[in-house]
Amino acid sequence: MRSSTHPKLELSFDAVFYYVSDMESSIAFYRDALGLQLVSRDYVSRFDLDGVLIELVPAPPGSFVSGNGNARLCLSVHNLDEAVEQLHQRGIETSNIHVKTGGRLAFFRDPDDNDICLWEYANKEDAKQIVQAAVFHKQD
Repeated sequence: MRSSTHPKLELSFDAVFYYVSDMESSIAFYRDALGLQLVSRDYVSRFDLDGVLIELVPAPPGSFVSGNGNARLCLSVHNLDEAVEQLHQRGIETSNIHVKTGGRLAFFRDPDDNDICLWEYANKEDAKQIVQAAVFHKQD
């Protein structure tokens, strides 16, 4: 609910990130196993995925990276069977393929046990087409 006494927040998308316990193995996983482009590295490592910045952030000293948060990276693929097979060839275990309303999905985990989802739209649309076609309604 938007209050008329507060100005609209000026927000823009920054990044999606995961805390990681071993930066080198996580970089290797996202770069080599998943094929994401590493675009910069300083305190954090940044990857580009279709213009979305995915960051790997070192876990704070003494903290435990659980990997069971409620956040999940979901990646769209055109052929789920082929993508799952390619992950298996790279030594990455996946769940079975599940059929859901609107498509199919499979899950796998990164080195810190973060959940990653592969999603194949039933009608072969991709997320960009869905967003472009969406109609957003202003909430009062």
